Amino acid sequence: MVPVQCKMARIAVGWGVRELAQKAAKSPDTIARLERGEELRPETVAEIQRALEKAGVEFIAENGGGPGVRLAKRKAKR
Repeated sequence: MVPVQCKMARIAVGWGVRELAQKAAKSPDTIARLERGEELRPETVAEIQRALEKAGVEFIAENGGGPGVRLAKRKAKR
């Protein structure tokens, strides 16, 4: 996950910095640092990414069009 993906994913699920920080068990400053492009421990970035994935975000690797995010399809109720 690159910094812009974090911000796009957070906005896609309607979370502010504080809400993502709570869901990822990190400080709001840590989220802000990531989104500014500061280097964080890989484990920290992975924990933030997992919180976003749990909320339904899928991360798209750079495949010629740049990295991105999308919301996962919701499963149909039966």
